[in-house]
Amino acid sequence: MSEIKRIAILILGWFFVVIGILGLFLPFLQGLLFIMIGLAILSSRSETVKRFLRYLEKRYPQHHERLVAFRKRIKGWFRREDISDL
Repeated sequence: MSEIKRIAILILGWFFVVIGILGLFLPFLQGLLFIMIGLAILSSRSETVKRFLRYLEKRYPQHHERLVAFRKRIKGWFRREDISDL
């Protein structure tokens, strides 16, 4: 099951990155927003994306805090809650 989850996360992340790239050229899509969402999703699985995000953190520190908050929210979406905790 974890292999299916990993593949689903990679597909979802790259889907958002591609939509973001299209959004850079299409006026009705917010390209940077979709790219950031895709990178946040991919950062949980890809070392290359993690390195790229570290570079962006140094270059654009004002946006880093928003990205960190968003990554925590996304990780919460994929975290499995135990029914006994409810």
